[in-house]
Amino acid sequence: MKDLLLITPPFTQLNTPYPATAYLKGFLNTKGISAFQSDLGIEVIVAIFSKKGLTELFQICSPPQTFNSERIFALQADYIQTIEAVMAFLQGKNQTLARQICSGNFLPQASRFEQLDDMEWAFGSMGMQDKAKHLATLYLEDLSDFIVECVDENFGFSRYAERLGRSANSFDELYDYLQSEPTYIDQITIQILAEKLHTVQPKLVCFSVPFPGNLYSAFRCAQYIKKHHPKVKVAMGGGFPNTELRELKDHRVFEFFDFITLDDGELPIELLYAKIINPGAAEFKRTFLLENNSVVYCNNSSKPDYKQSQVGTPDYSDLLLDQYISVIEIANPMHSLWSDGRWNKLTMAHGCYWGKCTFCDISLDYIKVYEPIAAKLLVDRMEELVAQTSETGFHFVDEAAPPALMRELALEILRRKLSVTWWTNIRFEKSFTRDLCELLKASGCIAVSGGLEVASDRLLELIKKGVTVAQVAQVTRNFTESGIMVHAYLMYGYPTQTVQETIDSLEMVRQLFEAGVLQSGFWHQFAMTAHSPVGMDPDAFGVIPQVNDITFAHNDIQFKDTTGINHDKFSFGLKKSLFNYMHGIGLDYDLQEWFDFKIPRTKVAPNFIEDCLNNDAEFKIKPSSRIIWLGNNPVVSTTTKSKKGVTWELMQLVFHDKNDQCEIVLDLQKGEWLLAQFCLWSVHSAANTTIAQVKADFETQFEDFELFWFSKSMLKLKDFGLIML
Repeated sequence: MKDLLLITPPFTQLNTPYPATAYLKGFLNTKGISAFQSDLGIEVIVAIFSKKGLTELFQICSPPQTFNSERIFALQADYIQTIEAVMAFLQGKNQTLARQICSGNFLPQASRFEQLDDMEWAFGSMGMQDKAKHLATLYLEDLSDFIVECVDENFGFSRYAERLGRSANSFDELYDYLQSEPTYIDQITIQILAEKLHTVQPKLVCFSVPFPGNLYSAFRCAQYIKKHHPKVKVAMGGGFPNTELRELKDHRVFEFFDFITLDDGELPIELLYAKIINPGAAEFKRTFLLENNSVVYCNNSSKPDYKQSQVGTPDYSDLLLDQYISVIEIANPMHSLWSDGRWNKLTMAHGCYWGKCTFCDISLDYIKVYEPIAAKLLVDRMEELVAQTSETGFHFVDEAAPPALMRELALEILRRKLSVTWWTNIRFEKSFTRDLCELLKASGCIAVSGGLEVASDRLLELIKKGVTVAQVAQVTRNFTESGIMVHAYLMYGYPTQTVQETIDSLEMVRQLFEAGVLQSGFWHQFAMTAHSPVGMDPDAFGVIPQVNDITFAHNDIQFKDTTGINHDKFSFGLKKSLFNYMHGIGLDYDLQEWFDFKIPRTKVAPNFIEDCLNNDAEFKIKPSSRIIWLGNNPVVSTTTKSKKGVTWELMQLVFHDKNDQCEIVLDLQKGEWLLAQFCLWSVHSAANTTIAQVKADFETQFEDFELFWFSKSMLKLKDFGLIML
């Protein structure tokens, strides 16, 4: 028995748990409140994609209406026979199956496999395990297509009935749908939920609903609880209510939920727990509830929200970590990180340290309230999670990870000699120098994603992005040369964006790929949200909103751009060109090749990005810069040289790293000085030596520090672990 049951309703991710319930359980542990958590999504997926699940599915399905579904139905015995072996393989339990999957004679194949000819060049000579994962993913997607056509039109691996939750200003459609009989997917979900309720016997069930694709299932589950366990209280929080339900008025919502909380969930849930334990308690934090058949927003607690240092380490216990499946859907290297492998989720800082982008929900607490976590505490939590989950991969789910905190995190990881792999989202700050990127790579950083948005300096300024295209080019180069993959979020259709700016933006992106400084990207069409500066002051941005009466959800706002441009028509060409650029294809094509309608010629100079990269000066010394030595101790030997009767001693230092070696030769005295410095510069040293201190120390014995520091020998060391931060 547990007091609370924390649930992520179907469906979110296949490869790793969405972290909200793990965050909440970690906090509840610090308060001694017992809780059990469940990701119903992965449990439903595992139930469906099993021998028993597919056997039932083929028995209850509607008659196939297309050739593709007829083929899958005809091959049902093959699907039932292979499904559990494929699922085990995708769960990492049956790796030898890869050869059989790749043989072409094991998996039944339907329409998804028709893209294999195109995939051959897209994926190249990928490893057998990855190729098998991709083929197994196509196999599951074929089954998904069959489910959508013949069982449940709302099914999707990372969403369910998303249409009912997206921009639903009125509750009417969702409410009506909930009056119908539960679907086959609902029945499986409710059966698993019923078992949880019987085992846990909670007093309060909390649904974390991150996305529109989780909303319907949350309501369907809450409906079951209200009918069969009327004494159990039910609450909803998470990303969807935080952004969509801030203007909730429809009292019918509370036929399903007793409470709906907004923003950070720790204190609201603690107070709800107190209310359930002691019904006389009347303190609430950012909570909607029903009083006298009217929706009331109650925020009467004077208690402040908990600091990030107080919320504890996320706790992944109870979650079926060995059941998640790794899939490879499309040939996008960053998307494969999102869907392949199990990642422990952590946050470096609550909110966004920039908080100015005009398309972003900067008025809401999840962006507005910025609070970083100390690097030592972060790494403490990383070590706890490695011990708990046996996984050493981390995805920091920040809005934008702060460069200074990333630096301290990397140093702390190196000091503790941890072997971890991590990636995160950033802004393309000029702070990301080549040396900082080298440090991040040394600590285990493998990838970053960041918003280039519209690659136009005019629009970047209008967006208040705080970066220029030239700056983005230089930063992406620094990451790429350090061996860190870079993914760019790209935007089109921003208010007042012209057709010329769209084409010029595409040319900027083409040149970034041509220069080899960008490895991955994705185009998003601009969406106006109610809580962004554009949504709150549309006149200032030249857009005309479509105003609806709001009684339920309110976030995405339909609008007209006063320019009258139809940005939708650029979608296919932008995405097709990007898909090719990511694989080195079509970089020399005229941009017109990607569109079936006339576009203007780009006004961007053909060498714009190349010139940006060449203009970046590397030879800069800031006296306050800290010197760090990441390399190994050198192999040292001394020799004596004579010339024209003059004899002097030299020191040879040979440095080895994992891939290469380098050798430098210095005068004996300078060599001895440098050897002594390595101890002070070590990442494990508490000296925190600055370049000014190094210069002062050098000049007590020698002359012309700059000549020494920028000598050929010292520049060699920059490739073997000598960095300045």
